[in-house]
Amino acid sequence: MSWLLVLLVLHALPALVVPIPSLSSGGCAIIRPPRDGGIRYRGLTQEQIRSVQILPVDYEIEYICRGNRVIVGPKVRKCLPNGTWTDMSQHSRCLLLCPRVWTSLENGRVAVSPPGPPVEGVVLHYSCHDGFILEGRNISHCTKLGKWDSPKPTCLYDRNYTGKKKLYIGALFPMSGGWPGGQACLPSAQMALDLVNNRTDILPDYELELIHYDSMCDPGEATKLLYDLLYTEPIKIVLMPGCSGVSTLVAEAARMWNLIVLSYGSSSPALSNRQRFPTFFRTHPSATLHNPTRVQLFQKWKWTRIATIQQTTEVFTSTLDDLEQRVKEAGIEISVRQSFLTDPAVAVKNLKRQDARIIVGLFYETEARKVFCEVFKEKLYGKKYVWFLIGWYADNWFKIKDPAINCTVENMTEAVEGHVTTEIVMLNPETVRGASNMTSQEFLAALMSRLGGKNPEETGGFQEAPLAYDAVWALALALNKTVAPLKVKGRRLEDFNYNNHDITSEIYRALNTSSFEGVSGHVVFDAQGSRMAMTLIEQLQGGSYKKIGYYDSSQKNLSWFGNDVWIGAGPPADRTVVIEEFRFLSQKLFAAVSVFAGLGILLGIICLTFNIYNGNVRYIQNSQPYLNNMTAVGCMMALAAVFPLGIDGHHVHRSQFPVVCQFRLWLLGLGFSLAYGSMFTKIWWVHTLFTKKDEKKDKKKHLEPWKLYATVGVLLAIDFLSLMIWQIVDPLHITVEKFTKEAPKADLDVLIQPLLEHCSSEKMNTWLGVVYGYKGLLLLLGIFLAYETKSVSTEKINDHRAVGMAIYNVAVLCMITAPVTMILSSQQDASFAFASLAVVFSAYITLVVLFVPKMRRLITRGEWQSEQQDTLKTGSSTNNNDEEKSRQLERENRELQKIIQEKEERVSALRNQLAERQALRNRRQPSAGQNQNHNAAPPPSSLPDPKSLLPPPGYPNPAMDNHSLPASFSNSSNLYQADSKMSRNHCHNSQIPLLYK
Repeated sequence: MSWLLVLLVLHALPALVVPIPSLSSGGCAIIRPPRDGGIRYRGLTQEQIRSVQILPVDYEIEYICRGNRVIVGPKVRKCLPNGTWTDMSQHSRCLLLCPRVWTSLENGRVAVSPPGPPVEGVVLHYSCHDGFILEGRNISHCTKLGKWDSPKPTCLYDRNYTGKKKLYIGALFPMSGGWPGGQACLPSAQMALDLVNNRTDILPDYELELIHYDSMCDPGEATKLLYDLLYTEPIKIVLMPGCSGVSTLVAEAARMWNLIVLSYGSSSPALSNRQRFPTFFRTHPSATLHNPTRVQLFQKWKWTRIATIQQTTEVFTSTLDDLEQRVKEAGIEISVRQSFLTDPAVAVKNLKRQDARIIVGLFYETEARKVFCEVFKEKLYGKKYVWFLIGWYADNWFKIKDPAINCTVENMTEAVEGHVTTEIVMLNPETVRGASNMTSQEFLAALMSRLGGKNPEETGGFQEAPLAYDAVWALALALNKTVAPLKVKGRRLEDFNYNNHDITSEIYRALNTSSFEGVSGHVVFDAQGSRMAMTLIEQLQGGSYKKIGYYDSSQKNLSWFGNDVWIGAGPPADRTVVIEEFRFLSQKLFAAVSVFAGLGILLGIICLTFNIYNGNVRYIQNSQPYLNNMTAVGCMMALAAVFPLGIDGHHVHRSQFPVVCQFRLWLLGLGFSLAYGSMFTKIWWVHTLFTKKDEKKDKKKHLEPWKLYATVGVLLAIDFLSLMIWQIVDPLHITVEKFTKEAPKADLDVLIQPLLEHCSSEKMNTWLGVVYGYKGLLLLLGIFLAYETKSVSTEKINDHRAVGMAIYNVAVLCMITAPVTMILSSQQDASFAFASLAVVFSAYITLVVLFVPKMRRLITRGEWQSEQQDTLKTGSSTNNNDEEKSRQLERENRELQKIIQEKEERVSALRNQLAERQALRNRRQPSAGQNQNHNAAPPPSSLPDPKSLLPPPGYPNPAMDNHSLPASFSNSSNLYQADSKMSRNHCHNSQIPLLYK
């Protein structure tokens, strides 16, 4: 029987450890599951579960129940190193649940014994609130079948009850945790409840009662407490949480329970989302209320560029998102946005690197010390910087020794000096009696009395206590406003339950229209349910905070005290001030080059005047004076371009600068075309006429002037059309080149931004490539032609050698100047000096080479000098008289050739006649004798002299092919006596060879 008893006991007591022979293996033996349940072995298959006997240390098992049963007791057990499972003293059972509806009682309360889920063995005790009568049993037991042993009772309204009916408020006050605000807020709320319940004009038939728990500012803990508040009697008409995280959880769940949520200590901007939190209100303003004040201060101090650094938490992220939207609307730029989780070192370095000056910091107090320790190390403080912080830190937060930082108190004090804080006004600064008939100072005195003399700085939530006080008053006034509307609808506040939307809607409407004077100031809610309040602006001056102003965002009114103090001369700039400074041409250089250009223009005028005045002189005429005039005009135009080249923003307004650009382009372009084009034309025609073969030369010796002018006109037209197309398609405009910023020598918070104005167009490089390519080809061709004609001697263009020399110089200077000026375009003095001096030297060389020799010749010799003097001049070709005589001889030679040709034709005709007569005579005399007589020579008097039939010397014999006659013209026959006489009359014997040379 004893063994049977042991087996029954083992069967009746589940979850006992199976005996194992030894625990030296370091594990735990498998245990049995509870009745109507099983065990979930994590990570093991069915085969492993059947074969394993010992489970390793730290292995966890989980109990599961069948059907609608639930585990009562530990649900999870863990293997300990000593070979036992955790919580073995507590049994785990699978029991049936009884309906949860019995655990709540409308207008009453239910006590659950033991606390926990309603399972077998649980007993419920019912009671009703004051003014209600319980109908039914006041106790109910949960049976093994999962049913209650008695019907659920109800609380009926006692019409004979004359006392006050209670309305319950479920509250969560954080007495500990990250923000222990309940330490001061709970006494403040209780003080407000006492005053409300004692007022006969506010809820006279009701009494407000506070049911509160410690949430520890932990959303996880708050979830459990919220469950208890909702599932335990009495019904709460309103929920009052604190802390942003807890309020987010409560407000999101309250919409499912048809509950109004009124928070006294939540600043997260996320709670302003009406779609997510439709029944949420708060007397603590949103953290975004700081942002309108910040924007107002930015505008007051004329800052348009700020930076931000934030701790990575939801409340600061949403606050910063709101700030970004507001500053964007105000035309203010957030240049840098940094964030950090625990270590702000990298974020602070980035602020320094990005030249942040006006910095908004959003972080908790402990992180604030870390941030400003890094600020001290990076020297991100002083007269160049302004920090904006949250105002709800302790007044001595920077003096608290923190083992997490390695900065001294002195370092921290130096780093935080001058920063500005914005803080929601939580205590009415004015002596006004509000709805509670109490001033703010009287409230503080009463609160200090309730706290029992505790140090306010050491009491959590002391600053937020007025908000909790006004939250109770806002709720009481709102409930008082709903009594009459509900009575019209046949409703009462005590009829509220979690399914009654009418009462909730009336409470919501009353809260949404609340407006009264509280100890924290004027209480009013915006469309998102957030409190509208004033903002206090303070500045740290000499280690202590000083009030410098208030800002009322609802009225957009800034009250400024004017006692702000700055380390420098005033509020710092929002960035390193960049002073734009244009680089202008050196006026001394411009004046010097202008003098040279002016003298060059004067020289051009002198040369042009000289050439025009002496245009009738034969020597000047033989130099093609009209082309030289064009060269002089072109040189003067090029020299005139020096003046617009040196004109910049120092002389003209920026709007007039494109006109200067046009003058530069057109004067240089047309001046080059005239000056170089006329010289190129000369050298071109010299090469064309006088470098051909002798047999072709005679046909082209006549140079018609219009061809010269036409050539210059073509070159000029090409330039004009190209410049015109350029200006129509892509006109020149002003562009500004920026250089690297420079720091001034003085210790100023500025940088110099050098700027340089240029004449440019959208496709400047393309146009310059076309122009430079065309002009470059002309220059190269001019050099080639000048080289080819260097040995030609002609009086048709008697200065072509000087033209070639000028072309050499102009081509070399242009080919050097063009690329160098492009390279030096960013150096205004060097670029101008190089370009302008190249123009000046080219013009001077051209004018001197072309005109000075002519001036010297006419001045030193003159046109009246004798032929012998001209012939004696060394280094010159044939003089003018010799040339004239040569041309006259050539004309006479041609006339003589015509006469000779006529005589030759006459001789040929006579010979033919003679031959015919001789043939006729021979036919008339048939006899041989007669033939002899007829063949006899005629008398000398009847036949011409054979010698007289010969042509002049040097001309071919008509009767003989390719034979020359005697060389002496003095031996001609009588037939040529008249011609010989004419030749003697016109030509000297010494000049005869010239006629046939």
